[in-house]
Amino acid sequence: MVSTLNEQKISGYFKNKSILITGSTGFLGKVLVEKVLRVQPDVKKIYLPVRAVNQAAAKQRVETEVIRKELFGLLREKHGDGFESFIAEKVVPLAGDMRCKDFGIDYETLTELRLTHELEVIVNASATTNFYERYDVALDTNVMGVKHMCNFAKKCPNLDMLLHVSTAYVAGEKQGLVQERLFQDSETLRDGTHLDIDMEVRLAKNLKKKMDADVYTSPKAQRRAMKDLGLTRARHFGWPNTYVFTKSMGEMVLGQQFVGETSVSVVIIRPTVITSLHNDPLPGWIEGVGSIHSILIGYVKNGHTSFLANRNLIMDVMPGDMVVNVMMTTMVAHSSSLLEKKKSHLEPNTPMVYHVSSSLRYPVSYAVLYEAAFRFFKEQPISGLDGRTVLTHKMWFIGNIFFFRLFMVLRYRLPLELLHLISVLCCGFFGLDDLYQELARKYRHAMQIVDLYGPFALFKGCFVDANLNKLRLAMANDHGSLFNIDPKTIDWDDYFYRVHLPGVIKYMLK
Repeated sequence: MVSTLNEQKISGYFKNKSILITGSTGFLGKVLVEKVLRVQPDVKKIYLPVRAVNQAAAKQRVETEVIRKELFGLLREKHGDGFESFIAEKVVPLAGDMRCKDFGIDYETLTELRLTHELEVIVNASATTNFYERYDVALDTNVMGVKHMCNFAKKCPNLDMLLHVSTAYVAGEKQGLVQERLFQDSETLRDGTHLDIDMEVRLAKNLKKKMDADVYTSPKAQRRAMKDLGLTRARHFGWPNTYVFTKSMGEMVLGQQFVGETSVSVVIIRPTVITSLHNDPLPGWIEGVGSIHSILIGYVKNGHTSFLANRNLIMDVMPGDMVVNVMMTTMVAHSSSLLEKKKSHLEPNTPMVYHVSSSLRYPVSYAVLYEAAFRFFKEQPISGLDGRTVLTHKMWFIGNIFFFRLFMVLRYRLPLELLHLISVLCCGFFGLDDLYQELARKYRHAMQIVDLYGPFALFKGCFVDANLNKLRLAMANDHGSLFNIDPKTIDWDDYFYRVHLPGVIKYMLK
C-alpha cells in the first residue's frame, strides 16, 4: 500500500485507464461512473456491459438509466454543449449479461475493441440484492457471474486491478466484533455444515429442470419454490437470506480464483447499509430500497407506526458517495503496492477485504434517525396520493422478534380476521371486503419487512475497519477532500434531517 494518498494521486491513477464497470445501472455503479468522469476527464474509456439484446439497445439503456440521471447534472454543467460528445468519446455501452461467459459480450465486439488487451481495471458492482430472490437467479448473478468475471480477468494481460463489491452482512447475524477476513473455501456460519458451491448450483438446476418437466407447475409456483429453496439453503448454512448467502459464495469463488495470484491486485469491499449521497455531487440523491428505507417508506406510504427495532442499537450506515470514494481509493492504494510487488518479487498477494462501515469508527443509533425523522415529518408534513396531508405519528419500536410478532397478531391480525368474518356475513356489502383487502395488504407488507429485515434491524455486530483506517491515515492531511472516506466528518443528525430524509422523499417517494 502506498505511504501517502491525496486527491492528485487518486484522480491521476485513472488518467488514460481503460475501465470496465458492471452494475452501472445500479446506485453505486452510477455514482462511480459519474465520479471517474468528473475527477479524471482524461480517462481513456469506461466500458459498461448492460443486459440488452443488441448494441443499440445497450446504448439506449445506458443513456436512459445512467447518463440522463440528475446525478450527472454537475458534469453536464461542467462540459456544457460538449457534454454529449464527451460522453460518446469516453463511455462505451456493451450489450451483455453478467451471468454469461465474457460478460455476455459477443466475440466480434470483444475482438473489434481488443477488450481483453485494453482493460486495466475491472469493477464488479453487479448483483441481485433481493433478499428473497429466486435461488437460481441469485446463484447465476452473485456466484457464477463472479466466476465468469474471474475467468475473463485472467485473459486480460494488462489488468492491474479487480475490485469486487460485496456486503458487510455476509457476516450473517454475528455479534461482537466482525473482522475484515476473507472467507475460506466451503466455510459456513453454522457448525457441522459444509458448503459445496457446485452442489448448490446443481441443486437449483435440478429443481428447475424438474418443475419445467411438470406441466402442472405454474410459473408463479415455480418462482415461489425457487425463492423458498434459496431461503431454506441460506438458513441451513447460517445466513439469514438468499442475498447475503450468495454474496458470501461469490467471495469464496473470488478467493478460489485469485489467492496466490501475482499478476493482478484484488480488493473486496464490504459496505454496510448504503444511504443517500452526503454531498458529492448531489446531496441526498439515492436509488434503491434498503432496510432503513423500507421502514421510512412503510411509515410514509402505508401508515406503519410499529417497527421491529431497538432504538439503542447501532445503525451502521455509510453515504453512497463515501462508499465510492473508498472504491477509488483502494484501487489506487493496491495498484501502487502491486507495482512495488512486481519489482521486488515479493510473495503472491491475497485478496484484500475492506469493511466500509461506521459502527466502530463513528457509531450512530437508531434513536438519532428516529428523532430526525419525527422532527422532519412534523415540521415538513407531506401529502399522500389522495392529496391529503399525512399525519405525523409517534413510531413505536419493539426490540424482540417474538414479542413483535405477538403484538402484530393481537393488534392487527385478530381485528383483521374479525373484519373478514363480518364482511362475509354481510356478503361484501358496505365496502367491508375492500377495506379488509387493503388492511390485509398493509399487514402482509409489515410482516414481510420483519421476516427479511428483522435480522438487520436487531444486528448486534460491530464491523472492524482496521484496513480502511490505514487508508485514512495515509490521507491524514487530506480530510474533507474530494475523496473523503471518514464518517467522523459527518454530523449524523444534520445528515438525516437535511440531506437523507429529503432525498428519500424526493428520489424514492417522488
